[in-house]
Amino acid sequence: MSPDPFKDLDPTQPVKVLPRHLAGPGPVDLHTVWPFPFDEDWSLHQPEEGTAYAISPCLRLWTSFTPEPEKRTKGTWTIGANRAPFGQTAWHITLDATTPVELLHDVHAELLDLHREDRNSDQDRLFDDPTAPHEGYAPLFARGWSHDIKTDGTQTFFAPDGLGAVRHQYSTSDVGTSAWRAWGGYPSEPYWQAHFSFGTPTTLIAAFTASLISTEPLRRTVQDVPFHTRRHLYVATAATKQPPSHSHAAPPPAPAPGRTR
Repeated sequence: MSPDPFKDLDPTQPVKVLPRHLAGPGPVDLHTVWPFPFDEDWSLHQPEEGTAYAISPCLRLWTSFTPEPEKRTKGTWTIGANRAPFGQTAWHITLDATTPVELLHDVHAELLDLHREDRNSDQDRLFDDPTAPHEGYAPLFARGWSHDIKTDGTQTFFAPDGLGAVRHQYSTSDVGTSAWRAWGGYPSEPYWQAHFSFGTPTTLIAAFTASLISTEPLRRTVQDVPFHTRRHLYVATAATKQPPSHSHAAPPPAPAPGRTR
């Protein structure tokens, strides 16, 4: 078994770690996750307690955060899109609050980009995205993720360590299920999960997977890193006061192709 790379580090020690799917959520802050121009035209509803909302100026997009600190997942982030203001939700995304905050930011940043592109053109990519499904999973192959396809209409891509996955429901026979599902941690009890309904723009899926496999390390403190999977992490940098006698450190692999933010 690999040694614990955090064994000799202070719990408050800042570190930069990879892979991202095992890094832990990081500090949760609405303005970090939501890169929307609230000083211009987006609306923010942030009560002292309960669910916070961000709403687009066209009133067709909304995203929310419901904190539930007593639960293992700590709450839920939800993104929804309505073809008409206050109409029926056409598609939605739900993500556990334990999802790495950088992944949450990148999905919302892509959402803002799509909104701006649609507003400045005659396209409607938020509801009729022409991006092919393979754009959502092709980057995973470049990072050595394996591929398992089944006759039930699902294909699953597994991280090299077996502790992260992206599942694609390519058959639309059961639209009540998620078109895409991603998770990090042990499959029997994932530390975090993300669900993307049918109709979700593939562009948003691609932004999520690109962020998921990015080789830019995430900044955490030792105490913020999930305990049960930390032996599978690489410490990219750590300014230790008491350097460990051995370190499970390795340089990150070459940068993954695709969009970076």
